[in-house]
Amino acid sequence: MEQEARRTLAYLCPSCRQSVAVERTVFQLAASANTLSCPCGKSALKVELMGDRARLTVPCLFCGRDHTVVCSSQAFLHQRLLAFSCAASGLDCCLVGEEGAVFAALRRLEEAADKLEAAGGERGAFLDPVVMEEVLAEVKDIAGRGGVCCTCGSTEWKLKVNFSSVDLICASCGGIMRIPAATADDLDDVCCKDRLVIKGTAPD
Repeated sequence: MEQEARRTLAYLCPSCRQSVAVERTVFQLAASANTLSCPCGKSALKVELMGDRARLTVPCLFCGRDHTVVCSSQAFLHQRLLAFSCAASGLDCCLVGEEGAVFAALRRLEEAADKLEAAGGERGAFLDPVVMEEVLAEVKDIAGRGGVCCTCGSTEWKLKVNFSSVDLICASCGGIMRIPAATADDLDDVCCKDRLVIKGTAPD
């Protein structure tokens, strides 16, 4: 008997700061709205599938507010890893996908949160200036070899530098590739790449 497809969802609780990770079958997610609460009882991730769209209400450790995000149901139920970010901090606030990919990303997110806490609430230009400098240098090196492109076919792109990540934005279709730039693992990850491929935006 074929095992039913499952999805792992994770976030960091803004009240107790612990990681909350739960597993749900695709059927459970599609059948009705889901509320995934932290054991402390003070925060909850809410998920609702509405036809071809998934709507999430995500508690955010980094800005203290709830974020409402919408994505395609296809991506929500089948993509290897989805990461939804806090606009204020640039850090991921919710992860959805396959168990291994989610837990690997969650470990990096916990490390970034620890760095933020260690700074005592004082926010500089970047979460980790050394990592950001090295990531930017790697991106520049890859770009210098012609290694940045978009799935839409364009090789024209713009760079946006955030607090803890770098965005590559396709100048043709507007597709975005976010490169985390907060931890040593983020730097190792980009150092392993010879190409950076932006996922283009497909027409509705």
